[in-house]
Amino acid sequence: MSLIGSKWKLLIIRNLVKRPWRFNELMKSIDGLSQKVLTTSLRELESDGIVHRNDYQSNPPRVEYSLTTLGMKLKGTLDQMALFGD
Repeated sequence: MSLIGSKWKLLIIRNLVKRPWRFNELMKSIDGLSQKVLTTSLRELESDGIVHRNDYQSNPPRVEYSLTTLGMKLKGTLDQMALFGD
């Protein structure tokens, strides 16, 4: 829980379970999430091995975030939490 316990990290992971997302897409999809918090959360999730950052080295810059294999293992837990919340 210490890795994903924050409100924002759960919402970020919830979105990334569906497909890879670009930074601005994530920003727009989660109301109230600031750029600083998103950046910090993504960096922490990446360092914990839950999120993968794919930098395409293109012009204009293009970066996508997706879940790692470890991150995808959280899908079942998120599904159970959603059922509990309902």
